[in-house]
Amino acid sequence: MQAEPIDDSGDAGLTVRLAVTRAEIEAAQRLRYRVFYEEMGAQPSADMAATKRDFDDFDDICDHLLVLDQRLGETDAAVVGTYRLQRRENPKFQGFYSAHEYDLAPIVGFPGRVLELGRSCVDAGYRTKMTMQLLWRGIAGYVFSQGIDVMFGCASLPGTDPQALAVPLSYLYHYHLAPPDLRPRALPGLYNAMDLMAKEAVDARRALAAVPPLIKGYLRLGGFVGDGAVIDRQFNTTDVCIIVKTELLTDKYFRHYDRTANRNI
Repeated sequence: MQAEPIDDSGDAGLTVRLAVTRAEIEAAQRLRYRVFYEEMGAQPSADMAATKRDFDDFDDICDHLLVLDQRLGETDAAVVGTYRLQRRENPKFQGFYSAHEYDLAPIVGFPGRVLELGRSCVDAGYRTKMTMQLLWRGIAGYVFSQGIDVMFGCASLPGTDPQALAVPLSYLYHYHLAPPDLRPRALPGLYNAMDLMAKEAVDARRALAAVPPLIKGYLRLGGFVGDGAVIDRQFNTTDVCIIVKTELLTDKYFRHYDRTANRNI
């Protein structure tokens, strides 16, 4: 696996690649801390607050995709976007992060190669279409190079009141529910129904507008959702489980990058 850029946006000075040093991983953790805890109000542990880093045991096992602003040189500030990637086929694999919220039996039983996505965030000053496209291109290159068949992970809606999120949750359930053989279910005690409105009561266009951009991005890739939402009070969010079969990825985000991203990661 190479460290060369997967994609370079030219004049904008942005590039995307995997982290190759511990310092780069820690820079990604500091970005996560700024976004999740300082900006979004999540509750850090004492160790996280002391170091100003968001971290857990999965960080040492996962690959870390980075968007870097090359104009800022070798500094923490150069890491302006990140995604955490965990392959089931990694020799260090010890389980999925999402298992603390969902029964992943359908994912675990899937016979192909599986990738778990998580900890996605972008610096406030770089939340542009270009930055998100670079992250998607990086993921596409990783999917190709590793032969991934299914990717999944938890994605969040803001707030911890499912009733206040009835429109987007109901839309996701009625229009994008995963097939039974690939449908994780929220764990007992954490399960919150998503079908809070009847399908005929959901205005699909209005509902889609209420879906966070990251989740909409997954839907454009042919993504599904699992059954049940989970309230994450630490992060002040309501989580859903997203599943994407790579064979369903659209030309926009997959086949186009077969010619470019695959050769650089």
